[in-house]
This record gives sequence, structure tokens and C-alpha cells, in this order.
Amino acid sequence: MMSFAFIGGILLNIGAYLTYKGKIYEAVIVYLFADSCWVIMAYQRDDIWGIISIIIGVLFGFLAFIKMQRGDMSKTLNKE
Repeated sequence: MMSFAFIGGILLNIGAYLTYKGKIYEAVIVYLFADSCWVIMAYQRDDIWGIISIIIGVLFGFLAFIKMQRGDMSKTLNKE
């Protein structure tokens, strides 16, 4: 049986590949699913601090996704 850590790792690799291909919106969604796998894993291990830190990261990722979707994210890679 696959563990949630393994599934989260696979999703992390898929998200990295999507980021590489320039599909940022899809990558963020995949990263959020990977984070949910790690929350479940931390819950199974009774790691409350792990759950809290992962949830904070998920919230920041979700806020970044909303900001990108609205077009409020500034592109700093091409600015001089």
C-alpha cells in the first residue's frame, strides 16, 4: 500500500514538471494536493506542529494561486 508521503512526493514531482513546462496554475493545484497528502501523513503520526506548518504553507500557496489568477502577481524575472 502506498503511503501519503509517497503520493505527496509523486505529486510534488508532477508539480515541478508542470512548472518546468510553464503551466503554473496547474502546478499550484497539484502542489496543494501534495500538501493535503502531507497533512494526512502528519495527522497519522500525531505531529501537530507539522500539521500547523503545512497548513500555513497551504494557505500561502492558495493565496498565491488567487493572486496569480487575478493577475496581481508581478513578473520579476523579466524586469530590469
